[in-house]
Amino acid sequence: MKITIPLSVLFLLLSTNLFSQTIADLKLKAKEIPKTYTNSDGHNCITPQACTFYNDIATYSNIVGVVKSKEIQSFKSKKDSGSIMYFEFENRFKGDRFLQGLLWGKDGQPTDEHPEEYLAKGKFLIIWSFHPDSVIREKSEAKIDALLQSITN
Repeated sequence: MKITIPLSVLFLLLSTNLFSQTIADLKLKAKEIPKTYTNSDGHNCITPQACTFYNDIATYSNIVGVVKSKEIQSFKSKKDSGSIMYFEFENRFKGDRFLQGLLWGKDGQPTDEHPEEYLAKGKFLIIWSFHPDSVIREKSEAKIDALLQSITN
């Protein structure tokens, strides 16, 4: 007797896995952290605006959406330090313009003084508060881009 799985059930199983990322999936695991870096306690944001946004996200919920969960990873090395902030919203993130103004002011893009970058994909928002030449930021960006590439905004 041959058992067949309906195509719709197979598709549902596959698509559930594709779109079920969690913050834990996005965070850097110990083996992914470059050897020159160590975990750091607290928040190592380059600018206070990024940490303020993380700490007071509920204040901005009417602008950006309601946060379901958030986590932060902070790292340091001899030449670099910073934090990666992860947010998962109940619905998709909707505060691009607001966040750009908060992080970068009138420049509307990263500068030497305000180097934070972010990625908003679907329900996820990730902010990297590192300088542009950060090795750990590049590693994290590559991982997150690969995991979230199937999600459309």
